[in-house]
Amino acid sequence: MSYSFQQFTRNMGMKIEAPVRTHLAKVYCCLSATTAMAAVGALIHLRDIWEANIFSALASIGLVLALHFMPDNGKNFYTRLGLLLGFGFCTGHSLGPLLDHVIMLNPQIIVTALVGTSVVFFSFTAAALVAKQGQYLFLGGLLLSIMSYMALGSLVNLFLRSTLIYQAQLYIGLGVMSAFILYDTQAIMEKCRMGSKDIVGHSLDLFFDLASVFRRLLIILTQKEQREQQRKKRNN
Repeated sequence: MSYSFQQFTRNMGMKIEAPVRTHLAKVYCCLSATTAMAAVGALIHLRDIWEANIFSALASIGLVLALHFMPDNGKNFYTRLGLLLGFGFCTGHSLGPLLDHVIMLNPQIIVTALVGTSVVFFSFTAAALVAKQGQYLFLGGLLLSIMSYMALGSLVNLFLRSTLIYQAQLYIGLGVMSAFILYDTQAIMEKCRMGSKDIVGHSLDLFFDLASVFRRLLIILTQKEQREQQRKKRNN
């Protein structure tokens, strides 16, 4: 295992230039801080300090829009970092009601979802880092097209209320957001090579992927647990 890790790091060092490696390290540090803030937000809801409501979702949208309309100019890093951490907090806080439901059903689901999200993130990140330069950038257009069709499907399903469509979107969405980790990682590397050092913006892209994968895994695992409990009740 240690030999494989050493070989991986050696190959990564040969493939990725030092400035890009430094930028990625900063992005992952920023991503870790944002994820920690999401955990804090979720805990505040779970401890009944401040229950999640529509304000959390609206605040998330407002913070993302603020980041969008405040591009990196080299002087506003800490302001934008504060907005990103706030977005992470509100994202975790807005997940509170879903986490409440999961805990009532089976708290182990949260651990499984966290482990699954970590495995997906590290696997697709490693694949992006060791791949040829720009190998997966073609995925961008394809993934955005799928997301557009999924948004249209969600709109249609508001009227149809089809369980099949909902389930299909859930699993397809998990695959798409996992692939976005692959695409966004390589896109960040290419942007860095072209001179973009927007640590906050690049961290936001990866955090959105990470949070989306975790949320979908939570829902999928919860549905599986509900089916198993219903089956046990029928058998009894």
